[in-house]
Formats: sequence, structure tokens, C-alpha cells
Amino acid sequence: MSAAPPLRFHPRSRRFEVALGGGPPCIVLDGALAEPHAWIEWATSRRGDFAERGDNAYPGPELALPETALDALADCFDQHARHALGGRRTLRRHGRLALATRSPAQLAPRQWLCHVDRLGIVPGECIGASVLYLFADPALGGTAFFRPRRPLPEIAALVQDSARLDPAAFAVRSGLAPGYMTRSNAWFERVAAVPAAFNRLVFYPGNVFHGADIEAPARLSPDPARGRLTLNGFFACRSRAAV
Repeated sequence: MSAAPPLRFHPRSRRFEVALGGGPPCIVLDGALAEPHAWIEWATSRRGDFAERGDNAYPGPELALPETALDALADCFDQHARHALGGRRTLRRHGRLALATRSPAQLAPRQWLCHVDRLGIVPGECIGASVLYLFADPALGGTAFFRPRRPLPEIAALVQDSARLDPAAFAVRSGLAPGYMTRSNAWFERVAAVPAAFNRLVFYPGNVFHGADIEAPARLSPDPARGRLTLNGFFACRSRAAV
């Protein structure tokens, strides 16, 4: 089994920001990796090791990043995004390769919704997250961001219902239909989106509701060389607002 390639970031990537309607913005690096195709090739060689996890709602199989790659990703986050996202010291980090593969009919109710990232955040901490698009077809979708249209206790109840109810019961309770969430609805308003582009890295505040902006789910594939392959990171930080 081949070792993972080094996760090297290009020193001349193009950096810009995308506003999210208040609060910290997204930080975007275009041309992020020096050797992105090496990671597609490695993911393809490890295709049989990807597996769906039971502890999150990702709609497809994932593969944990090697520690050396996770170190490099965390260093990039610290350099380019941690301060802008409200952090002053990175405490914990996690990373994985991921393939979105489920059709709308295969999605569980909690996968019909946008979500926030948690990573065991406690008072005095904040969370940053990242997604690196390792696919060339923009129709496979970037990332959309949302804000609640209902009071937060109602949103919390909706999320709980999505985890405990079967699809038919949740559809009646929520008024939602199976599918990837790409538009505003009665519960959430879409406020921004970052389109997919090959080798684009997006850092964003993990406490903002978000989800994969998959408008063409029929194009999803379990093949890392053709599908919606992403490299995802999560970073728990000491908040700059904390004493």
C-alpha cells in the first residue's frame, strides 16, 4: 500500500474572502495545493478503505487523513484563517478525505438539512472548518451557507426530529422533501455560497449553518477520480474573545 503524498500548499495561491451576512467570512485559497493530482491518485489507490461513519451525517464514505497531512492542513489554517475566524490557538484538529455518493432518495432525514460542526466545542472555544475541492466538475457542487428563519429552540427540535423520525414522518413534521439542501426554505435562508473549483480551499466558521451545494446529484460517483472528492478539516480553537 503506497504512502500518502506530502500535503504541500502552493506559496502563491490566490486568497480572497466571501462574506456570510455578518460575523467571520469564508477565507478562500485558489490553487491551494502544489500537487493536487497526487492526492486524487492516492485516494483512488485507497478506494477500498473509504467507509461511511456512524458518528456524523456525511452522505458518503470517508478516509482519515494521515497525521503528517493533518499537521500541514492545520498549519495552513493557522496561517491563513484562524485569526479571521475568531481563534487564537488551535487546540484540536481532525481531517479526512470524503466522497459524497448518496442519491436524494438514499439520504437520511438529517442529511436533508444544513448543519453546524461541533468537535466537542465548550465555552471559550470556537470552531473553524475547511473543504478542499479535488474534482474538476463544478456541477458536483461547492458549499452553501444559511441562517435560521425560526427561533433556535425550534431549529434544535427540528434537528432532533431529523435524527429520530423515519423519512415519511419527518417529511410530514417538517414540510421538507428528501434531497440535498441548496435553497432557502421555511426553516433556513440561504445567505451565501462558494462555488466549487478544482484545488480551491475554503476555510469557514463551523458554527454557521452550511451544507454541500449539490445541484446535480445524478453526477455523484464512488470513484475518487470522477466523483465529489474533498479534503475536509475541522479545528477547535481557543476563542480570541475568551479570557
